[in-house]
Amino acid sequence: MSQRGSVTVEAILAIAAIMLILLLGVAAGRITIAGAAVEAAARDAARQASIARTAAAAKANAEASARESLADQAVSCTAVKVTISTKGFNRPVGEPAEVSATISCTVPLADVAFPGLPGRVERHATSTSPLDPYRSRGT
Repeated sequence: MSQRGSVTVEAILAIAAIMLILLLGVAAGRITIAGAAVEAAARDAARQASIARTAAAAKANAEASARESLADQAVSCTAVKVTISTKGFNRPVGEPAEVSATISCTVPLADVAFPGLPGRVERHATSTSPLDPYRSRGT
């Protein structure tokens, strides 16, 4: 029985297995990093909304902050959705109130050619921040 060429076949199979593991690691890393970045962007957006004086300013500041945070962390989202809840601005001064920010980011994975891996993954995060109960508010 000839053993010629069996080392080559084994090496090709080992290299293919290693490449699949590396691609899976890259995809998992990208998803994890994007998830952490989206959480940080939601936290930053909620904080920016909570220090604004009006609901309109809160929405504008929070959206700008979320997009800037994602850009600073070099997260490549194909679609970013920022939703700010400013219902707390309608509460009377002296009552506890809060604002919240929800961020959605679509992370592309098409360049990581791993069998069975979707072309993109969505990451979502929501964060709330309290409004100062004794600070004037405008809607």
